[in-house]
Amino acid sequence: MRRSALVVVAHRLPVDDSVAPDGACEWRRSPGGLVSALHPILRKSPATWVGWAGQAGAARQVPDLDGVHMHSLPLDADDIAEHYEGFANSTLWPLYHDAVEQPVYHRRWWEAYQRINQRYAEAAAAMAEPGAVVWVQDYHLQLVPGILRALRPDLTIGFFMHVPFPPPELFMQLPRRAELLRGILGADLVGFQRAQAAHNFAQLAVKVLGLQASDRRIAVGDRIVRVGAFPVSIDTADMCSLATSGPVVARARQLRSDLGDPRHVILSVDRMDYTKGIEQRLKAYSELLDSGQVKVRDTVMVQVVVPNRERVEHNRALRERVEREVGRINGEYGRVGEPAIHYLNQPFDRAELAALYRVADIMAVTPLRDGMNLVAKEYVASRVDDSGALVLSEFAGAAAEFTQAYLCNPHDLDGLKAVLMHAMRAGPDDVEDRMRAMRGHLRVHDIRAWARAYLLALDRTGSLAARLTID
Repeated sequence: MRRSALVVVAHRLPVDDSVAPDGACEWRRSPGGLVSALHPILRKSPATWVGWAGQAGAARQVPDLDGVHMHSLPLDADDIAEHYEGFANSTLWPLYHDAVEQPVYHRRWWEAYQRINQRYAEAAAAMAEPGAVVWVQDYHLQLVPGILRALRPDLTIGFFMHVPFPPPELFMQLPRRAELLRGILGADLVGFQRAQAAHNFAQLAVKVLGLQASDRRIAVGDRIVRVGAFPVSIDTADMCSLATSGPVVARARQLRSDLGDPRHVILSVDRMDYTKGIEQRLKAYSELLDSGQVKVRDTVMVQVVVPNRERVEHNRALRERVEREVGRINGEYGRVGEPAIHYLNQPFDRAELAALYRVADIMAVTPLRDGMNLVAKEYVASRVDDSGALVLSEFAGAAAEFTQAYLCNPHDLDGLKAVLMHAMRAGPDDVEDRMRAMRGHLRVHDIRAWARAYLLALDRTGSLAARLTID
């Protein structure tokens, strides 16, 4: 069995399968932020990625990708229903996003969560060489660090939470709160997107487990678990390069023409998820149309919704509500050949999204709660001429970095409308100054800087940097 100096453990493998022209299965590196962040380090190190390949049933054979060993784990239909769709996405997800929707609790989901976390931990333990680093990702696998600590005390274990971490009054509702906290505290370093999340976690370590803790250090027996904020990012240079490529520039020009060359294009790109504030945004835009502050003849909204987690019941219901509202708005305010909203519910490749980012005069990123929101960062990276206005929710992690954005409270419809109008009416100097500042920040704090900062913080002895080629 091949063992590695670095093992990444995530719910999914960083690959997608497609059908080649000859009908064969073809594996490709997925475009997600995590794999982009780690790829420069992984391909230079003896590294393994442990995760699920995306289909129910036996573990699939996934070839090594760019020198990284892919270790596929099996999940059957019950595992997916009870661990992923159940405890992860119907219990933890809503609670961690401020209970925008009511969390659901079932004991059998917790049993599945334990079972699957054990499976991932055992696989990681088997793939890690003596003294290796194991980096566990996100809310699906919060028990893995603790299980790994018991199985392999020689390992250096990191854990990173990509989604928000809730305040104590919400987390305390969880029936298995102590077990989850102990699981995470099996790590040597626990990373969050924002400092407030680290503070919430430390408070809970005191309140639930009676530990001695600060926002940076938690004493667990004879160990010190370090805690910190490490805001995740994107491959800024890659997005800039894509946005300035000939095909994307030409496609953006065509899209603008297809939209009728309006004075303002407002764009939103979201997953179909109730945390993204889609309904509130549509309501605000509808009221702007109704008041006459926005007119269809010179402003068009493009709402892209990328399908995701749609087997979860409340997201199927959300899609029905969103599409009904889009139909109502277009029926009341649109004209022949001039819809008020262009609504697209389909997967988009990166080049098409980059073209849309170039077209958008105003980017509306208004989630009710979000760990980071990389769409905001992709938009900023794509605005190579420092144009474009970013309307950003205060409750997205990106707001802590993009203080120059046009910030809003998406729960306050009148406030959201006012910020949208402010962005549309802003002078070019104000827009340019804001965008230039955000782009300057993003150039320094890109995806590689995030991965480097986290792994170097995990590197207590200095040996990790040499072994994993961290510069």
